[in-house]
Amino acid sequence: MSERRTRRQAALAAANETPTKSTSDVETNSSGNGSAHSPIRVPDAKATPSENIFLFWPNIIGYSRIVLAIASLYYMPLHPRTCSLLYSISCLLDALDGYAARYFNQSTRFGAVLDMVTDRCTTSCLLVFLSSAFPRWAIVFQGLITLDFSSHYMHMYATLAMGGSEESHKNVDKSRSWLLNLYYTNKTVLFVCCALNEVFFIALYLLSFSSPLLSPQLLQSVDETKAAAIQTGAQVNSSVLRQLFTNPYSAGALEMARANKMDSTWPWIIAGISAPVMAIKQFLNIVQLIKASKWLAEGDVKMRREAVAAKSKKGKKSA
Repeated sequence: MSERRTRRQAALAAANETPTKSTSDVETNSSGNGSAHSPIRVPDAKATPSENIFLFWPNIIGYSRIVLAIASLYYMPLHPRTCSLLYSISCLLDALDGYAARYFNQSTRFGAVLDMVTDRCTTSCLLVFLSSAFPRWAIVFQGLITLDFSSHYMHMYATLAMGGSEESHKNVDKSRSWLLNLYYTNKTVLFVCCALNEVFFIALYLLSFSSPLLSPQLLQSVDETKAAAIQTGAQVNSSVLRQLFTNPYSAGALEMARANKMDSTWPWIIAGISAPVMAIKQFLNIVQLIKASKWLAEGDVKMRREAVAAKSKKGKKSA
């Protein structure tokens, strides 16, 4: 009898010494239920360092592109040299943000969308100005804006809807289009196409200030009285501010733009060299639009077949 009591007391003592597992030591399965097998300690959420995606270096470069683009639009009506310089720097930074994303391992979906939206908006703003500078060709520039937006939107939506939310719009399989695969996967091809496409439109912008054939209204002669007014310009209190923040809409600035005529030789040469690449880029936009539309249509056909099959199966069960 005493031996049984001794065994029972020893068992109770061992049970009291067994540590109790906390909820953090219990492995949680996909359904949310705890499992006693292979316990895993879940790290405390407070111990994980938080990241501010908006302050990643690639995104900071993206914000800088936006600032430079807005500044170029401010000078666009009357100061072609300043506008072209700011606009070109903004476009060149487009290649730098991708490099920074890979170097710092800071690739994000927000950054990818920010980059694409910035590209579409800056190009569209330039094409809007060209529509006003060359009214006879306005419908062409409007068509280019429409094609650019629609093809990229359709391609992005098709990638998310058919490829999944984790799929990048640059991952184009060769079976869908070897041309788009080459365009998005070859960095050299991508850079040359995008860069020379922008260069062509910048050349047209410069020609609107330099070519008598295209824009004769900006090449009127300036008499001595107006030339004196040009030197005076708009007066501000600080000479430093006057140099940094000139008013491009003042009367003096208008005459300055007309007086500082640009030589149209180089803009014509640049436009001629970049025109074929610009045409290729627009052709790629058309291919992208068609391929994305077909991909979405294939998904619609598949969904409709599945819906018909499910409805037929349901009808057989009810019968």
